Amino acid sequence: MPAEVDLTAVGARDWMHWGERGGTSTVRKRAGSGEIADEGGAGRRVGWDGNQEHVRWSDGSSQRSASDSSNGVYTCGAGNGFRLAVIGSGESRTVQLYAGTWMARGRLDARLSTGGPVRTAVLEDPYTGKSAQFTVRFTLPKGAKLLLTWTVEKVFTPHCGNVGLQAVAVR
Repeated sequence: MPAEVDLTAVGARDWMHWGERGGTSTVRKRAGSGEIADEGGAGRRVGWDGNQEHVRWSDGSSQRSASDSSNGVYTCGAGNGFRLAVIGSGESRTVQLYAGTWMARGRLDARLSTGGPVRTAVLEDPYTGKSAQFTVRFTLPKGAKLLLTWTVEKVFTPHCGNVGLQAVAVR
Protein backbone atom coordinates (compact mmCIF):
# COMPACT_ATOMS: atom_id res chain seq x y z
CA MET A 1 0.00 0.00 0.00
CA PRO A 2 1.32 3.47 -0.79
CA ALA A 3 2.34 5.63 2.19
CA GLU A 4 -0.28 8.19 1.14
CA VAL A 5 -3.45 7.79 -0.90
CA ASP A 6 -5.45 10.65 -2.40
CA LEU A 7 -9.02 9.32 -2.44
CA THR A 8 -10.18 12.22 -4.62
CA ALA A 9 -7.68 11.16 -7.30
CA VAL A 10 -8.14 7.36 -7.13
CA GLY A 11 -11.90 7.42 -6.54
CA ALA A 12 -13.04 9.34 -9.59
CA ARG A 13 -16.51 7.71 -9.45
CA ASP A 14 -16.88 7.02 -5.73
CA TRP A 15 -14.95 6.46 -2.49
CA MET A 16 -15.64 5.74 1.16
CA HIS A 17 -13.43 6.14 4.25
CA TRP A 18 -13.99 4.59 7.70
CA GLY A 19 -13.11 5.63 11.25
CA GLU A 20 -12.51 9.37 10.98
CA ARG A 21 -14.61 9.93 14.11
CA GLY A 22 -14.71 6.48 15.69
CA GLY A 23 -15.81 2.97 14.87
CA THR A 24 -19.16 3.83 13.33
CA SER A 25 -18.22 6.89 11.29
CA THR A 26 -17.81 7.10 7.53
CA VAL A 27 -16.99 9.81 5.03
CA ARG A 28 -18.16 9.44 1.45
CA LYS A 29 -17.34 11.21 -1.79
CA ARG A 30 -19.63 14.24 -2.18
CA ALA A 31 -21.69 13.77 -5.36
CA GLY A 32 -20.19 10.29 -5.84
CA SER A 33 -21.92 7.59 -7.84
CA GLY A 34 -23.16 5.75 -4.73
CA GLU A 35 -21.79 2.45 -6.06
CA ILE A 36 -20.15 1.47 -2.75
CA ALA A 37 -22.31 -0.20 -0.10
CA ASP A 38 -21.18 -1.11 3.41
CA GLU A 39 -23.10 -4.32 4.07
CA GLY A 40 -21.92 -4.82 7.65
CA GLY A 41 -20.00 -7.83 8.87
CA ALA A 42 -19.46 -9.81 12.04
CA GLY A 43 -17.75 -8.32 15.08
CA ARG A 44 -17.66 -4.93 16.76
CA ARG A 45 -16.02 -2.11 14.79
CA VAL A 46 -13.49 -0.08 16.70
CA GLY A 47 -11.97 3.21 15.52
CA TRP A 48 -8.21 3.37 15.11
CA ASP A 49 -5.97 6.35 14.41
CA GLY A 50 -2.57 4.71 14.00
CA ASN A 51 -2.40 3.39 10.44
CA GLN A 52 1.07 3.71 8.91
CA GLU A 53 -0.55 4.78 5.66
CA HIS A 54 -2.39 8.08 5.40
CA VAL A 55 -5.29 9.13 3.21
CA ARG A 56 -6.46 12.53 2.07
CA TRP A 57 -9.39 13.92 0.13
CA SER A 58 -10.86 17.24 -0.96
CA ASP A 59 -14.36 16.18 -2.04
CA GLY A 60 -15.93 14.56 1.04
CA SER A 61 -19.55 14.74 2.13
CA SER A 62 -19.72 14.79 5.95
CA GLN A 63 -16.15 16.10 6.12
CA ARG A 64 -15.16 18.17 3.11
CA SER A 65 -11.42 17.51 3.28
CA ALA A 66 -8.60 15.77 5.14
CA SER A 67 -4.91 16.06 4.46
CA ASP A 68 -3.27 13.40 6.62
CA SER A 69 -5.75 10.89 8.07
CA SER A 70 -4.32 7.73 9.62
CA ASN A 71 -7.79 6.65 10.79
CA GLY A 72 -9.64 3.45 10.04
CA VAL A 73 -11.63 0.72 11.77
CA TYR A 74 -10.84 -2.82 12.84
CA THR A 75 -12.59 -5.85 14.26
CA CYS A 76 -11.00 -8.57 16.41
CA GLY A 77 -11.23 -12.34 16.39
CA ALA A 78 -11.40 -15.22 13.93
CA GLY A 79 -14.52 -15.14 11.75
CA ASN A 80 -15.14 -11.41 12.19
CA GLY A 81 -14.75 -8.87 9.42
CA PHE A 82 -16.36 -6.55 6.89
CA ARG A 83 -18.75 -7.00 3.95
CA LEU A 84 -18.75 -4.48 1.12
CA ALA A 85 -20.45 -4.36 -2.25
CA VAL A 86 -19.85 -2.34 -5.39
CA ILE A 87 -22.85 -2.05 -7.67
CA GLY A 88 -22.25 -2.72 -11.36
CA SER A 89 -23.07 -0.24 -14.09
CA GLY A 90 -22.45 -2.26 -17.25
CA GLU A 91 -19.05 -0.59 -17.65
CA SER A 92 -15.56 -1.73 -16.65
CA ARG A 93 -14.63 -0.69 -13.10
CA THR A 94 -11.51 -0.76 -10.92
CA VAL A 95 -11.86 -0.99 -7.14
CA GLN A 96 -9.01 -0.19 -4.76
CA LEU A 97 -9.47 -1.56 -1.23
CA TYR A 98 -7.10 -0.25 1.47
CA ALA A 99 -7.01 -2.72 4.37
CA GLY A 100 -4.69 -4.45 6.80
CA THR A 101 -4.11 -6.97 9.55
CA TRP A 102 -2.58 -6.93 13.01
CA MET A 103 -1.16 -10.20 14.34
CA ALA A 104 -3.62 -12.08 12.14
CA ARG A 105 -4.28 -13.66 8.78
CA GLY A 106 -6.87 -11.75 6.79
CA ARG A 107 -8.74 -13.26 3.87
CA LEU A 108 -10.32 -11.22 1.10
CA ASP A 109 -12.97 -13.02 -0.94
CA ALA A 110 -14.24 -11.33 -4.10
CA ARG A 111 -17.21 -12.74 -5.97
CA LEU A 112 -19.89 -11.58 -8.35
CA SER A 113 -23.55 -11.64 -7.38
CA THR A 114 -24.22 -13.15 -10.82
CA GLY A 115 -22.20 -16.28 -9.96
CA GLY A 116 -18.84 -17.67 -10.93
CA PRO A 117 -15.68 -18.46 -8.99
CA VAL A 118 -14.61 -16.75 -5.78
CA ARG A 119 -11.20 -15.06 -5.98
CA THR A 120 -9.23 -15.02 -2.73
CA ALA A 121 -6.24 -13.06 -1.45
CA VAL A 122 -4.55 -13.56 1.92
CA LEU A 123 -2.56 -11.07 4.00
CA GLU A 124 -0.73 -12.34 7.08
CA ASP A 125 1.75 -11.20 9.69
CA PRO A 126 1.88 -13.16 12.95
CA TYR A 127 4.16 -10.61 14.69
CA THR A 128 2.98 -7.12 13.77
CA GLY A 129 0.72 -5.24 11.36
CA LYS A 130 0.64 -5.31 7.58
CA SER A 131 -1.33 -3.21 5.09
CA ALA A 132 -2.26 -3.75 1.45
CA GLN A 133 -3.91 -2.13 -1.50
CA PHE A 134 -6.11 -4.76 -3.14
CA THR A 135 -7.09 -4.05 -6.76
CA VAL A 136 -10.17 -5.67 -8.32
CA ARG A 137 -11.19 -5.09 -11.93
CA PHE A 138 -14.66 -6.17 -13.04
CA THR A 139 -17.56 -5.56 -15.41
CA LEU A 140 -21.11 -6.34 -14.32
CA PRO A 141 -24.58 -5.60 -15.63
CA LYS A 142 -26.34 -2.64 -14.06
CA GLY A 143 -27.61 -3.57 -10.61
CA ALA A 144 -25.46 -6.69 -10.15
CA LYS A 145 -22.81 -6.51 -7.40
CA LEU A 146 -19.16 -7.19 -6.74
CA LEU A 147 -19.17 -8.66 -3.21
CA LEU A 148 -16.05 -8.21 -1.06
CA THR A 149 -15.59 -9.94 2.30
CA TRP A 150 -12.53 -9.06 4.42
CA THR A 151 -12.36 -11.52 7.33
CA VAL A 152 -10.03 -12.56 10.16
CA GLU A 153 -9.10 -16.10 9.16
CA LYS A 154 -6.63 -16.78 12.01
CA VAL A 155 -5.28 -14.82 14.99
CA PHE A 156 -1.76 -15.08 16.38
CA THR A 157 -2.38 -13.33 19.70
CA PRO A 158 -5.07 -13.48 22.39
CA HIS A 159 -4.99 -9.65 22.39
CA CYS A 160 -7.24 -8.80 19.47
CA GLY A 161 -5.68 -10.21 16.30
CA ASN A 162 -7.68 -8.29 13.71
CA VAL A 163 -8.42 -7.07 10.21
CA GLY A 164 -8.69 -3.35 9.54
CA LEU A 165 -10.39 -1.26 6.91
CA GLN A 166 -9.35 2.24 5.92
CA ALA A 167 -10.95 3.07 2.56
CA VAL A 168 -12.29 1.86 -0.78
CA ALA A 169 -12.29 3.76 -4.08
CA VAL A 170 -13.96 3.13 -7.45
CA ARG A 171 -12.90 4.46 -10.83
